[in-house]
Order: sequence, then structure tokens, then C-alpha cells
Amino acid sequence: MGIDASQVKKLRDATGAGIMDCKAALQEAEGDYERALVILREKGLADAKKRSGRSTGEGIIDAYIHLNNRVGVLVEVNCETDFVARNEQFRAMVHDIAMHIAAAMPLYVSSGDIPEQVLEQERQIYRTQALNEGKQEKFVDKIVEGRLKKYYEQYCLLNQPFVKDPDKTVEQLIGEVAASTGENIVVRRFARFQLGEELG
Repeated sequence: MGIDASQVKKLRDATGAGIMDCKAALQEAEGDYERALVILREKGLADAKKRSGRSTGEGIIDAYIHLNNRVGVLVEVNCETDFVARNEQFRAMVHDIAMHIAAAMPLYVSSGDIPEQVLEQERQIYRTQALNEGKQEKFVDKIVEGRLKKYYEQYCLLNQPFVKDPDKTVEQLIGEVAASTGENIVVRRFARFQLGEELG
């Protein structure tokens, strides 16, 4: 059955669950909002928003070394309890994220970590490009924002398509494990080393 976008938004706002999860729950509930809420809670996908503010003092640091020993990654991922830090699903996810960083070469964890001067420089470049392409001034800001979104997808870990499943982002992968464990999960930081690269 067709699900109205406003229903999906209402359910997402109430639960903090992902858009596709909300849509699937509404379809399963045949449009019944209250039943969809129950479905999301049963799957552990509701209340993700409430978890996001909780303290994450536990977690692990994981290392990934590419087979030819030319690329290495260290990543710190935090959760709320030592119990989850020892959980196999959590540990596998952290290792997958380390492997992803080796392959996808992100520069930042999230768009909020990009220095303002870097963002401003990118905006200026995209603005100049758009004008040089003959785009009308009234459309330039929208074009710049669209290209910035692509920049985030290229350089921000959480926005990147996950290398093992490009249909979801790294942020969605983390969200799924957070829903499964019932804890807030945060990528704190990472370092990627490549043999012979220039030191900045």
C-alpha cells in the first residue's frame, strides 16, 4: 500500500528511527500509526534519538592493516557500556569501519568536523564553477549546496557509502548496530596511515 511521506515524517520525528525503517513499519502495519510504533519498538529501532545524547565512555580501539602492509588504520568507536564493547556484533562493526577507512580514505568523521575555512573555500570553488558553467545566479546557491553534499559523501566517514554495502552509509550501519544493542554508538576519531605518503 502507498504510504504518505507525512506519515513517515511523523513516525521518524517520534522515534528517531531511519526513514526506510519507518516506511517499512508503516507498510507492515498497513498505515496504522500506533501499530507501526509498536513494530519499531519490537525491532529496537525506536528511541534512537533519545540514546544519541547518552554518555559513551566505553568502546574499543581497533586496527586494520591492509594485506600488503602499505595501509593501516586505527579507529576509536565508543559505546555506553563495557558489555556492548565486548559484544561480537559491535566489534565486527568497528573492524568493518576500520577496513572501510582504509579503502575509502575519509578525511573527517562528520561534516561538523570540517574546518570552516575549508568549507568556505569549497563553497567559493563550487560557486565559481557554477558561474563559469553559465548557471543563473538564482540557482547557484542550490548548486553549491548540492556539490557540498557530494563533498561530504566523498570525505566524511559517516556520509560515505559503506564499502561492503554501498546501499547504506556508514552512519546507517552504526544506527543499525545501535538499534540492535540499545546503546548510543559514536565514532570518536581515526587515523589512516599510507606508506610513503607526504607528511602534512
